[in-house]
This record gives sequence, structure tokens and C-alpha cells, in this order.
Amino acid sequence: MEPTTSQLVFNPTPEAFAIGVAFVVAVMGLSFMAWRRSGWRPLMGWLELLRVIIAICIAITLLQPEWLETFKPETKPTLAVLHDVSGSMTTKDVIDKTQPNAEPKSREEMAKPLIEAKLWEPLKQRMDVVIEPFSSAQTPPTEGTDIHAALAGVLEKQPNLKSVVLISDGDWNLGLPPSQAATRLRMREVPVFAVPVGSETRLPDVELSSFDVPTFAVAGKPLRIPFVIDSSLPRDEVVVLEMKSTSGEIITKEITLPAMSRFQDAIAWKPEKPGDVKLTLTIPKTPNERYPENNTQEAPLSVRKEQLKVLVIESFPRWEYRYLRNALERDPGVEVNCLLLHPGLGKMGAGRGYLDKFPKDEELTKFDVIFLGDVGTQKGQLTAEQCAALQKLVRDQAGGLVFMPGFHGFQASLQETPLADLLPVIWDATQPRGWGSTAPGKFALTEAGMRSLLTKLEDTDEASARVWSTLPGFQWYAPALRAKAGSEVLATHGSESNQYGRVPLIVTKTYGAGKILFMGTDGAWRWRKGVEDKYHYRYWGQVVRWMAYQRNMSSGDKMRLFYSPDRPRTGDVLTLNANVMSVTGEPLREGAVIAQIAAPSGKVSSVRLLPAGEEAWGLFNGTFTPNEPGEHVVQLSCAEAGSSLETKISIQGTSREKRGQPARFDVLKEVAQFTKGSVLDATKPQSIVDAIAAIPEAAMQERRLPIWAHPAWAGLLVVLMSVFWIGRKAAGAF
Repeated sequence: MEPTTSQLVFNPTPEAFAIGVAFVVAVMGLSFMAWRRSGWRPLMGWLELLRVIIAICIAITLLQPEWLETFKPETKPTLAVLHDVSGSMTTKDVIDKTQPNAEPKSREEMAKPLIEAKLWEPLKQRMDVVIEPFSSAQTPPTEGTDIHAALAGVLEKQPNLKSVVLISDGDWNLGLPPSQAATRLRMREVPVFAVPVGSETRLPDVELSSFDVPTFAVAGKPLRIPFVIDSSLPRDEVVVLEMKSTSGEIITKEITLPAMSRFQDAIAWKPEKPGDVKLTLTIPKTPNERYPENNTQEAPLSVRKEQLKVLVIESFPRWEYRYLRNALERDPGVEVNCLLLHPGLGKMGAGRGYLDKFPKDEELTKFDVIFLGDVGTQKGQLTAEQCAALQKLVRDQAGGLVFMPGFHGFQASLQETPLADLLPVIWDATQPRGWGSTAPGKFALTEAGMRSLLTKLEDTDEASARVWSTLPGFQWYAPALRAKAGSEVLATHGSESNQYGRVPLIVTKTYGAGKILFMGTDGAWRWRKGVEDKYHYRYWGQVVRWMAYQRNMSSGDKMRLFYSPDRPRTGDVLTLNANVMSVTGEPLREGAVIAQIAAPSGKVSSVRLLPAGEEAWGLFNGTFTPNEPGEHVVQLSCAEAGSSLETKISIQGTSREKRGQPARFDVLKEVAQFTKGSVLDATKPQSIVDAIAAIPEAAMQERRLPIWAHPAWAGLLVVLMSVFWIGRKAAGAF
């Protein structure tokens, strides 16, 4: 590339110029005097002239001379037009100011004239115009907006980037903050011209924002499905929700949507037959609603037959034990076994469902939930080995364990066993037998308890809270000081406190693959007063099913598969846990457990599940990251067990896009301001083109050669000074 101009330039400072002139003048005076003292010898005259030349070169060095060449750019700069194609751009909230009563346009319709090639034709003589869509890198890409990736990507792909036009609603919901990409653009002096589309205020709308269908339900058992509705309607509206099942059932529910607020409730359904169904919940379009597209959600549900195995271990038949056993025996989905370990009894309890001894390992693994009553390590009760077996059942076999202490205080001795790690509360060693009172105590639900399905005694949160406030009280509670870290307190004592706050009464915890519940009073049987077994039966039934949930995701004779999270989405790391029994019925300790996972597209992935640890009790686990939404077929096999298991896992699409939500102009304004760009009006396409055209032409490219710092210049000075000193020695001047 030939330079347009070439010239020698200096970059002096006033101080350097003054010093240089003074230095040259001083050297000239010194050289003149030296030549005169030599008697005007010709050789000395030439040497002193060389001294002046060296001084002039040093002075020139102080002026920092450079050889400057300018070039005209060989390539045209690039204008990148980035337009948002994410799901939120389908929101119809753009109102024509000239026709306020007309149907709103979608944001993508508003952006369409801005991405037509003919609009940018006037600029193509000065710059290359690149028009690119963007959304996200997830699956599907339209269900997310990554503005940072779009800006950073075009900066990497276009080395001669002049400016960026960003057309979007600003609904950034994935990736790094756009401001980080804006920082890089600013350093490259690339302005961003933001073109917001959409409405900054939400139009009258009703959105079904949540429909929490569980992974599976039990045939013949009522199912409560929570939902959340966001309303921006100007006034209250009475609507009739409709839930359809692919099995043919239609459930309706009348609700009143409060204006400009969020509404939470649940719809009840009782599936009658086992099988896989899809549930669809729909809100009818209201008269004032402008965007009905977000009024429907659907989710799969597996309806199964149920036969949960429960073991109740107690020291003596107290009232809570009797009514708990009766309630569980009445439940058609539960098989109850009991083990009485009363130290004073000569023999174990006998009769239907009673065990005469603590079950062996292979028998213990068949139980889904263990209720551990007022039992410890006293003579004739649990041994250290049996406590360790219970620990492994929870940790490795996804079993559930319910601590139900009593006033004898036998559970205090469990603090010296492996079960101490499972207890979700700190035990008061000074008061092992707990606390009693003549005045009945009351439960007080925490915020977590208000939300929990375990404590739902009525269909709505409000009704459930009223029931808890009116339940008959209890007269004894366990010596729990506080909940351990990682535990969740659902209920506390309504009036009693200690140095840590209110006394915890109902506490849950996850331990390994299983779940723990602590019930800090033995007075739940009193809830039957006036209502028979309504609330007592419902509460313990919910506890059993919650604790056995994971164990029953998918089970066979010798294999059981459970996973987390229980409602996985695309991009989630799905942890697969398998309980595997050997051909002899004992937990398998070593072996090859393979999961073949077929995605809806037909792509098959193979995951090898490894033993969870040296002490793993038949537990194998591995991880899998689904990239496709839809139903995945899992084939689990193990040669050592001589068994296989097939099940389905439904993967939900990860949608961060909110149709109907206000546009986020603030995000776009921040990017424009940070890059020294501006915010432009989407309704005036020509003004956008004019703003880009007003950007100054690209500056001439420069190439500078710093002569003063060049090795050749330094070499010249060394040579001149060497010649000077050698000449003086030859002339006899020292």
C-alpha cells in the first residue's frame, strides 16, 4: 500500500527546545575557543566542527523527530444492523399514535422496515452494511435474549466495525450484562445507535405465568395443582378457568382476578386411571385484554398406581402411634408395618402388619418411609448397626425418615449414632425429655410453611392458614433448640422461644438422595377433635407421599430411577440416580449401570452411572444435560443385576421470554450512552439512516517511524563521537 503523504515531523516540548538551543550554542562557543587555542590548526578546526555536529544531533534527538506516512484505508468500514428475533418480539403492544383504536402491531412488525436492505442503500458507497438477527445460543434460540453475545460477536467478526444499529425491545435475560460488551465497543470507538421497539408500559393483559404440574400423580388420589396469574387489567375480572386432560376430563374453576396484581391459587383434580396424560390450563380472553397468547400453559403428567411401604418403629403404643397407624392403614395406597421395641416387653408386638424383629438390609430397602418414634439405643431397642442401616436407606436409597420423639426422651441417645447427622435440629442435651405445659401450645406456620404442600390442609393458602390457627393444641414438645443449616422450618411454637428464636416444631431436610422430617410434638392426634380424621389423615398422607416421591419416579423389581431436578428444563444438569439390587436381592455395590437416553429427535446418548461411593448402598449416579425439549425415553440396564428398566423423562423448554411484558428501554439507553451513541426513533427509519450518514469519514491511517529512538540513529551518534575522540588523540589533544 503506497503512502498518500510522507514527511518529517518533530514533537518538541518548550523545555526540550530551549535546552537543545542552549546546548548547541554552548558547544559552538566551546569549539571556537578550543580551535583558537590550537593556533587555528586545520585538523582541530575539522574536529571542533564535528563536535558541533554531534551537539546538533543530540539537540535534534531531544526534539523527537519522526517519519510520518499517511494512508487511505483500502477497505470500507462496516455498519452492523442487529435485530432482535427472540420470542418477546412477538408481543403486540405497538400502538399507532395516529390510530389509537387500531389493533396493536407486534414488535417484530415494527422492526421489519428497519431491516430491509433498500433502506440502507444510500450508505453502501461509504460502508459495508451487514444485517444480522440475534436471540440466544440456547435451545430453542428464540426463547432467550443475549444482547452481550450479539454485540461482542459482531465486534469479533468485523475488524473494521464503524458503528452498530441495535433494534430490540431490550428484554435481556441471558448472558453477561450488555454493558460489558459496550465497554469493549467504547474502547474501539464504535458507537451503538439503539432503536427501541415496543411499549414501556404494559398493555391490559392477563398472563398465566406458572402452572406447576407435578411429575406424577396417584390414580384415585386428589391432586392439587398450583398456578399463578399476573394481571395488568384496569379492574377486577371474574373468569372461569378451564383445565383439559388428554384423557378427556375437563375441570373448571371460577376465580376473580384482582386488578394490577398477582393471583395465586390451585385447581383440584382426581385422576381415575393410570397412564400418561397432558394437562392444559387456559384463561379465557377478557374484554379489555390486548395480548391473549400467554393465557395457556400445558404440562405432562404420569398417573400411576401406588403401593407405598411404610415402617413405623416405636417403643410403646402411645396415642400418636395408634392414630398414625390407623390413618396409614386406611390409606389404600399405603402398606403399613409396625415394629414395637418397648424395653419392658418380653416379646415384640404381634398381629397383622407387625414385625417380630428389625428387618435385614435387603428387606429394609423395600420400605419407602420410616417413622422413628420415641426410640433410641437403649437395651432392646436399636443397635448401632441398625442406625447405620437407616442412614444408608435415606442417603443411598432415597428413603424418607420421620423423627417423632416422645416424652421418654429415648431419641436423645441417637446423638451418638450415625442418625445424628440426619436429625435436622440441634438437640438440647440438658432437657432430653422435652417440655410439657398445662396450657395447650399452638403451631405457627413460617413463610416456607405457608407455601409447602406438606402443610396444605385445605385447598387454598388462606383456608389452610385458618385451619392451622384453629387446630387443637399440644401439651408436650421436643427439646429442639434451633434448626441446622440447610434445613427448612415449616412451623414453630406459637408462643415459646429460646435464645435462638421460636422453637422449631416441623422441620424438613434433604440428606443424600432421601428426605427427612422432624415432628417436634406428639399431639397431632388431637387434630381429630370435631372433624374426626380429616386433617390428621390428610397431613400424614401428604408426608408419606412427599417423602417417597423420588423413590417412586420409576421403579421395577430390581431397579429404581429417580432424578433431580424433578421438572428439568433444557440446559439443566440432570442428575440420574439409580438404586440397583443384585440377583440375590441385596443392594448392588459394583457393576456397570448404563442409561441409554433417546431424545425426541431420535438422538441417543449413553450415560454410565458409577457407584456413589465406597459405602454406597446400591446407589449409582451420573449426569446428563438435555438440549431438546420434549419426552426423553430412558433405558436403564445392568448386567450384574440381570434387569432393565424403561421410563420417560419430560424435559421442558427453557423459556425466559415473557410475551406481553413491557419493553426495557433502559437497557438499550445504557448501551447507547456508554458507547457515545444515541437512542433513535423506530417510527422514523430515514432519520436513523441520516444519523449514521452523519458519522465522520474514517480518519487517514498513519504509520510513524520514531527516528530519535531508532537503533540506527543511536549508532550514528556513537560513530560520530568515536571519530571525534580518536581524532583528538591523533592530534595530541586530550
